[in-house]
Amino acid sequence: MIVVTGAFGFIGSNLVKALNKMGRTDIIAVDDLTEGVKFRNLADCQIQDYYDKKEFLNYITRDPLGYNLKNKIDTIFHQGACSTTTEWDGKYMMENNFTYSKILLDFAQTHHIPFMYASSAAVYGNSKIFKESPENERPLNVYGYSKLLFDQYVRSLKNKGSQIVGLRYFNVYGPNEQHKGSMASVAYHLSQQIKAKGKIKLFEGCEGYANGEQRRDFIYVEDVVAINLFMMQNPGVSGIFNAGTGNSQTFNEVANAVISYSQNGLLEYIPFPEHLKGHYQSYTQADISLLRSVGYTCEFKTVEQGVKDYLNQNENTI
Repeated sequence: MIVVTGAFGFIGSNLVKALNKMGRTDIIAVDDLTEGVKFRNLADCQIQDYYDKKEFLNYITRDPLGYNLKNKIDTIFHQGACSTTTEWDGKYMMENNFTYSKILLDFAQTHHIPFMYASSAAVYGNSKIFKESPENERPLNVYGYSKLLFDQYVRSLKNKGSQIVGLRYFNVYGPNEQHKGSMASVAYHLSQQIKAKGKIKLFEGCEGYANGEQRRDFIYVEDVVAINLFMMQNPGVSGIFNAGTGNSQTFNEVANAVISYSQNGLLEYIPFPEHLKGHYQSYTQADISLLRSVGYTCEFKTVEQGVKDYLNQNENTI
């Protein structure tokens, strides 16, 4: 049996779909469905059971069902978290992203269950070196700090009882992210702008970058899922790894990919928001040498390839 937390979310739902394609339907989906529209992300999937995130934590820590579960779970994919980078309620953020993760990891370690979890490239902040090493980690917001603190907790464990893999997701985009609102990807927002007004708006230049030339490591969600599945299939691999393409591309390139797919649209630039100054990553590019060193050899989609596939899927699901 496989547990996927955040199962109705963006990456979690894509992971469940991929597991179904592998023939795995023995999946426990854990999430908070207060935002009920997320049900659509798994409406065409098969799962064995669903637990609210708080209910699941109670079960594995106190309820007898938790003791029954431990002998049936063979992998935990912990994707659930508060991913709102503009959220400044530190108590809420730490409860969701740090404390919950600690309890779940301790359960996994006690019962020798492989544990794959979502970290984030937000731990690097304004660093110019994106390599999995403490001297490069300087988060700009409490979201990034919550992810870094859990990475540090993982590093502090001296006697690891089973596989632990942390994946530092860079800028992920793809199907099933529509519920994320302002936290959805650039590709999603630009495609919505084209549909609504036939026009794309990007930020003007900042921190030495020309208009729309800020660069990010954009990774398609299918590639992120593939890395997760690789880790599950290689139980001897543990550690914290960057999950990016190793190649940065500009926001202009994303915009042009959307315009090319839509075959229409204008591009204009708007002033850079004051509230984001000092809290914004203008450049990210994953160093994926550690990921490659453990045998991950798959190639990654470029923005041009990924955006085309993404928007084509969106059209076919309308």
